[in-house]
Order: sequence, then structure tokens, then C-alpha cells
Amino acid sequence: MSAVPQGRPATAIHQHPAIPDGAPDVALAERLFAELRAHTGDAGGITRASYGQGEGFAHGMVRREALALGLDARADAASNLYVTLPGRSGERMLMIGSHLDSVPCGGNFDGAAGVLMGLAVLAGFRRAGIVPPYDIVVMAIRAEESAWFNASYIGSRAAFGLLEPAELDDVVRSDDGRSLGEHIRAVGGDPDALRRREAFLDPARIGLFIEPHIEQGPYLIAREAPAGIVTGIRGSFRHRRAACIGAYAHSGATPRALRQDAVSAVAALVVGLNALWRGLEEAGEDLTITVGQIATDPAEHAFSKVAGRVDFCLDVRSQSVDTLQSVRASLYRLAADVAAEFRVGFDFGPLTDSRPAVMDAAVVAGLAGTAEALGIAAPCMACGAGHDAAVFANVGIPTGMLFIRNANGSHNPDEAMDMADFAATAAILSHFCLAFEGTCP
Repeated sequence: MSAVPQGRPATAIHQHPAIPDGAPDVALAERLFAELRAHTGDAGGITRASYGQGEGFAHGMVRREALALGLDARADAASNLYVTLPGRSGERMLMIGSHLDSVPCGGNFDGAAGVLMGLAVLAGFRRAGIVPPYDIVVMAIRAEESAWFNASYIGSRAAFGLLEPAELDDVVRSDDGRSLGEHIRAVGGDPDALRRREAFLDPARIGLFIEPHIEQGPYLIAREAPAGIVTGIRGSFRHRRAACIGAYAHSGATPRALRQDAVSAVAALVVGLNALWRGLEEAGEDLTITVGQIATDPAEHAFSKVAGRVDFCLDVRSQSVDTLQSVRASLYRLAADVAAEFRVGFDFGPLTDSRPAVMDAAVVAGLAGTAEALGIAAPCMACGAGHDAAVFANVGIPTGMLFIRNANGSHNPDEAMDMADFAATAAILSHFCLAFEGTCP
């Protein structure tokens, strides 16, 4: 999507005369990307486990560089790291943040690009002697990637006192089986404070939050744009362990009319969902529907058998709560029709979901105006993946996101962000930090 969302009137962007001399320190970021790759790379890619050695190295590196710049660096009970450049007023703050963990065998830029961009912006201001009108805080967030703990937004939720106490005991890391609370304590955090829901961040003190991040799809590549401005983060509903149950039968001896073929039924369901998606997309709805896993049972399936069971998953995402509800109802109606036609049953298993997060209209307009003033192509677009920015937006903080063009997708070793695109996006962020006069004092 390309339209700026409607809402609060956009705020004017004013050029700051000191910005050219305080340009982001892109060379610093490039050096730190190389250091991250050298210390957290493995044979297949990059691995920085949440509350693990690689993430810990990244946090230590950012702290070291912040202190070398003369910036304040401190951690909260969840071991999120906060690097602060003091401004003329400390009553409220502008925050820039993202995460430093990665999926197993991932890429070097997912998450880290946002933290290092924030640090590069602060380094540029610091070395030029620029004192912003308000504190600017770069937050390096812990445990964003749910691949490790099967829980979303652990670090950012913890910062606001939003972790469920039971999560500290019941959620365990996938590679070692140790609890979230044990891992937090092992890196110097305080799970007891989190259990009491003690919050480090007060939404009332945060004027706005910006998360820079690599794009995780091909939209900016197709648009030949180095940067993108996010209008909203899609919410979702998911069935991670769905199954279609039919009956096994001999492939040559069972006619079509007497089969209970689970493969054919799931195929019909997928085709029907794609038709539903196409229709809603043509009507202007924001939507993605994905069946990312599908399998027959290797203990039962055979070349000469009609399959009696298929396991699959389903991931539906949209920026619209109404669209998500409508698609969910349509899914169950379609499944009932397919089940009747193919004489099978569907068990969709547990349902998980997440709320959409709409980016602040004034922040989106301000970022767009900054990019236009700088002559940088930065189309507005929806975000299909989850990000910590959703937590900030959903606690009422004016929030925005900047995407950096990135080839080959993300969550894989082949992420390919160009430093020239990083520099262009950092320029937008740098100007915006000093020129935006909307929600910050």
C-alpha cells in the first residue's frame, strides 16, 4: 500500500542547520556489523540466541561503543539496554530501538540494523556537539525472535511490565530446555522484579518510538527504493498444528466416490483460501494467507495408499481486525464444505493471534516529509512481520518504523542490505530526530 494513513494532521518538518555536520556515523555501523559477523557467525549463517552468548556479545559491543562516545548506558530487569544522548529537556524522550538476537542460522542485519542505526545517529550528533531538544534513547531489545522461547516480544513487553509471571517459569528455550527466568538471571537480569510486573518504561515519558529494520520481503527491491515507511504492522491468527483426518485406503482398489482422501481435501482447502484471498485483495483489503507446512505421516504414508491424515499449519495476517475476523469465519465455513465433499474431518488445533498495530499518522507523515525533503525515495507500505514496535504502538506511544531495502528476504544467511541504503535511511532518521515537532516537547 502506498497511501499515508489518515488521522492526526501531519506536523511540519523544519531543516536543522547543524545536521550536515552531525551526519550519522555510517563507518561506525559498518565496523560493528563486521564485528558481529566475526563473533556471532557459524558455519551456516548468524546465530545470536535470545539470552544466549551471541545476543550477549552484541549487547556488550553496543554498551562498549556507547561508553566510548561518552553516552549513558544502562539495563533494565530484563537486560534490555538503553543508550542515552541527553537533550535540553529530560521530561520526555524520543526512542529508537530494535533487537539484537537472531533466528538460528539467520542473517547479520535483521534487528541489528535498527540498533546500529540508532547508535550511528547518536554518534553523529555527539561528535558534532548537537544537543537535541529532548533525550534520544537507543534501546537494544532482548529476545524479539520467538524461535527461541515460543513467546513474542519478550524484551519489549518486559520493559513495560507486561510479561505474564507464569512465562518466566513455563516458557523454556528451545535448545536447552531452561526457563526464561533462568536465562534472564544468568545474564544479570532480575526475574523477580519482572514477576512483580515492575515496569522500567513509562509510556507517558516516551514522546515517540521509531524502529528501523531491514525489509523482510521484496517490495522495496521492486520499487527500486532504498527505504520504506511503515504504515502498520499486520496482526494475525494462526493454527500451528492443524490436521485433516480421512481414511487410508488402497490406491488402486478404492474409487474416488468412496475415498476419504486427506491430501485432496487439504488441497481443496488451500485452493479455496487462495480464491478468498484473491477476492479480498481485489476489493482493496490488506491480507496474506500462508500454509507454510504440510505433510503426510511418514509412518503411515506410502506410494500406493490414499492418505488418511495430513498435518498442516495456517498463518493469516492483516492490518484490519475486521478482515481477520471475516477470514476466520470464512475459513471454518470453507472447511465444513470441503469436509462434507471429501468425507473427512478438520481439527484446527489451538488458535493463537496477535493484534494489528497502526503506526502514528503524524509520525508517518513526518518521516515521509523528511524523505521527500532529502530527495530519498521512501514509499509507504504495510509490514507483514511482527516487530517490537507493535508493543510500543499498542501501549499508546506514537510509533513509526523505517524499512531498509534488503535483498533475499530475512531469517536466512543471505540477507543482503547495502550500506548505501543503510546510509540513506539513517539520513532520514537523523533529520527526523531533530526536525519533528509533533508529539515530542
